[in-house]
Amino acid sequence: MRLLIVEDNAELSRLVANGLAAAGYESDIVGSAEEAREAVHNVSYAAMILDLGLPDGDGLSVLRELRRQMEPLPVLVLTARGGLQDRVNGLRSGADDYLAKPFAMEELVARLEAILRRPGQLLGRSLRLANLVYDTESRQIFVDDKPRIISSRETSVLEILLRRQGRVVPKKNVEDHIFGIEGEVASNAVEVYVSRLRKQLTEHGAKVVIHTIRGVGYMMAEEK
Repeated sequence: MRLLIVEDNAELSRLVANGLAAAGYESDIVGSAEEAREAVHNVSYAAMILDLGLPDGDGLSVLRELRRQMEPLPVLVLTARGGLQDRVNGLRSGADDYLAKPFAMEELVARLEAILRRPGQLLGRSLRLANLVYDTESRQIFVDDKPRIISSRETSVLEILLRRQGRVVPKKNVEDHIFGIEGEVASNAVEVYVSRLRKQLTEHGAKVVIHTIRGVGYMMAEEK
């Protein structure tokens, strides 16, 4: 499960990323509002951890822009502005939760997990299509209620396609979801992982199909 950390303090962002990694989350780190907008546009994240004091603008402006665009990405605001009115402004701007600095890493993880479990978010605990179920917390796959094993990179491909089932996911988004926004990728890596995922899903009897939209990306749908 990949998260986006928007924080211009390099040391703090590294500590947060390390703490999240210990809890089982992968993270990308950006340090400005503009980089945050670009990252959200290119990668399908499970949630964003957003600092408000960014060098090129207020983090709340990024949050309001996301909500105007009907972007359902869960956002945990992490900031030194801990006053009551600050918290009210953050929540009214579209934040899902608000945590003031300094904070305990255990609380950040607990609040993040609470956000991800809420119904109606981009992520629920389970993603379902036909007879296929993916548990977003344990990263376990079930077909006809039986646990199945799919390798790690293919699981990442499955996750982003399931989140946007019935819609085309651009190849670049799949690539960034697997490797992160700074990862080095072979030119045919996405095609290889999608092909392997198709094979594994077929072997496990999943009644889903991955369509290739030539020159654009991929779409997962229920098998007809």
